[in-house]
Amino acid sequence: MEIMTLQTNQRNQFVDITDKIREVIKKFKVIDGHIVIYSPHTTSGITINENADPNVLTDMQKKLNTMVPPHENYTHLEGNSDSHIKSTLVGNSVQIIVENGQLMLGTWQGIFFCEFDGPRRREIWIKLFT
Repeated sequence: MEIMTLQTNQRNQFVDITDKIREVIKKFKVIDGHIVIYSPHTTSGITINENADPNVLTDMQKKLNTMVPPHENYTHLEGNSDSHIKSTLVGNSVQIIVENGQLMLGTWQGIFFCEFDGPRRREIWIKLFT
């Protein structure tokens, strides 16, 4: 297992980690198999979506904030219930096929760490299977 760390700098932020995941595949010389990318945090997530137009990520953040407003009448005492809910909606892991040493992503796809309770120092756990 590989552990990647990153520092987010906003409360809600999507961080493109695609190139870092490619580096891990290269480091471990995986030719064919699959990779699991997992966030062990209850207020963050991992998703695959478009990485060509940054407005897609902006729209996603806006919609998540509309669906799950930060300041609602939540009962969780820490004041970050919206972050927990967003994490559940987005999910905490993705699995991707690796073929010929390459991530099998669609033309416009990228892998994103989704921060919903930042800024924070976060870990991403990565497991490769051959």
